[in-house]
Amino acid sequence: MALFSSDKFKCARCGQKNEPLGYAPLPTELGQKIGAEICQDCWKEWLQKQKQLINHFGIDISNPDSHQFLFDQMKIFFYDEGVELAQIDSTKEGSVNW
Repeated sequence: MALFSSDKFKCARCGQKNEPLGYAPLPTELGQKIGAEICQDCWKEWLQKQKQLINHFGIDISNPDSHQFLFDQMKIFFYDEGVELAQIDSTKEGSVNW
């Protein structure tokens, strides 16, 4: 069951009128915000970016520090909050140490 209205709205990330995600993807305030303000297309883009980050940096998702890294990247991706989205630099592949 969707937690949010399925009416089209202006996405906070892309600015397009689109379908909202319609549910909180995380059990946090950020998850509620994303579910209400981000469209389904932008969420799909984030899932691809997240997969790239996990694979490129060799992120161990069972490590709480890696969760914070991904949450920070998510805030930057959706809301431009933070310094800069991590860039995929093939010279540093697998070099992140938690």
